[in-house]
Amino acid sequence: MADRDKSEYSKLLQPDPPPYQEHFQYPNAGYPPPGSYPSTSGFQGQQYGAPVGPYNQGAYPGNSAVTVQPVVYLTTVPLTNPPPDYLVYSVFTLLCCCLPLGIAALVYSIYTREAVMYGNRQLAESRSRTARMLNSIALGIGLTCLVVYIICVIVLSVNAH
Repeated sequence: MADRDKSEYSKLLQPDPPPYQEHFQYPNAGYPPPGSYPSTSGFQGQQYGAPVGPYNQGAYPGNSAVTVQPVVYLTTVPLTNPPPDYLVYSVFTLLCCCLPLGIAALVYSIYTREAVMYGNRQLAESRSRTARMLNSIALGIGLTCLVVYIICVIVLSVNAH
């Protein structure tokens, strides 16, 4: 039984990894040489360890210099004169008129606010028009249902007497 345990244990052992080899032994192992890419940002690439200042220090021995790309920040500015988002109108139609169209109108109202925050005027205006249209349809359906209900109550009360 001890022999069987040793053979199972030896199967679990993996062979040792190959010895470490320096990168300079394989000059073109699928990597471009350092500094071969031009800067696409318009700024001149800065290399760590490159000769800078009065001390004229170079890279560490055995390591090549590293090129650093400048950081680019993208910012969006909210619209200064945004289209209306009809959020209150959407909540009213959601609660009082027509639930499904009120939900859709509320979603488009929120999309309008997001487009305004991202500064996309065309998308904000489109979503605003859609929210207004859905709200108007929901209000029309709600008022129609209310009028039909009132007429039915009046007719039934007149016929009952």
